[in-house]
Amino acid sequence: MSTEPRITLYSRPGCHLCDDARAVIERVCAEVGESYAEVSIDDDPALRERFGEEIPVTFVDGRQHDFWRVDERRLRAALARD
Repeated sequence: MSTEPRITLYSRPGCHLCDDARAVIERVCAEVGESYAEVSIDDDPALRERFGEEIPVTFVDGRQHDFWRVDERRLRAALARD
């Protein structure tokens, strides 16, 4: 398992799309041996301003990957790239 998470999920409490995205990310991470970090945009005004209504937003290896929904196939493909 990687020491640094390759995936970052920007979310907010009470967001049903965030719950769906988290479930996909957790499933994929468990299967491929990766980790992820979750950051609440409500804890940072700059993140709230940046992502606002686009949550959940996922980043892979520091680059924006998806917003609103996480496509499991695309996530797997992104993680397969080194």
